[in-house]
Amino acid sequence: MANSVLNQPTAAGVQWQPKDIVRGLVWKIAIATWLLMAVGSATRVMNAGLACPDWPLCYGQLIPAAQMNLQVFLEWFHRLDAAAIGLSAIALLGLSLFYRSHVPKWLPWASAGAVFLIVFQGILGGLTVTQLLRFDIVTAHLGTALLFFCSLLVIGFMLTPYEATGNTGKLAWVSAIAALLVYLQSLLGALVGSRWALHQCFGSSELCSVMNSHIIGVVPATAATLTVAIMAWRQPALSMKLRKLGNLASVCLIAQLVLGLATFRLHLQVEPLTVAHQAVGAALLGTLVAFSVLSWRDRVLSA
Repeated sequence: MANSVLNQPTAAGVQWQPKDIVRGLVWKIAIATWLLMAVGSATRVMNAGLACPDWPLCYGQLIPAAQMNLQVFLEWFHRLDAAAIGLSAIALLGLSLFYRSHVPKWLPWASAGAVFLIVFQGILGGLTVTQLLRFDIVTAHLGTALLFFCSLLVIGFMLTPYEATGNTGKLAWVSAIAALLVYLQSLLGALVGSRWALHQCFGSSELCSVMNSHIIGVVPATAATLTVAIMAWRQPALSMKLRKLGNLASVCLIAQLVLGLATFRLHLQVEPLTVAHQAVGAALLGTLVAFSVLSWRDRVLSA
């Protein structure tokens, strides 16, 4: 059966390889995860986090047709998407084991790690409901989702064909630091959102320290990302894939700063801006992770 799948031709007449099959599934899960985080952000800003008062069902039903409204739909769809991603992650692990003699030895272990993260994410999702949106659980919920998203990108870009140029220099280290700083900044943003710190600071001067920590965190994350972009731009012999990722990081950074400023100025009153702010932040993190993976691969392959 494995041979029949391996020998299945594509539309261009090229045979599918196990890496291609696994990588294609990884990209689909990664996109679905990015959308899941956007839906989760919309659920939060629309105060729909407890629209389904029970878990894992919603009003004791698989499809709560009688109670369905926008808020219930957001929370219900968020859970549905999460369940589909969980099943897909299990399928990824299954494929990795099935093709273990045709794929890198690290792939089954990496896939198992991804399954662990999504299971843990599901547990945190349930706790956000049963613990009535406790801010630390909500923050951990997003933090784990971002880790799962990054793990998929690492797997995907490790399986992506890449031709080293040997001209990355210190870019691997700088991009990894930038990715870490953006991740920490994302956690601070989640903390601000889960505690409604911006509203409370403007309304009653409470939790301003939480909000200010996120604002201050913009500086190192921005500086590190700009360093990556500038170093990539000044390296003429850099591979085209890395150059494109460097340009994309610049675009995401500019968009994120504009969205963050607009969200702050409008006091989180425009929900689509808040959702876009988190979605672009996740895209920026993902771009830096991808840049880091390919930079490290370039160092190893050209060593």
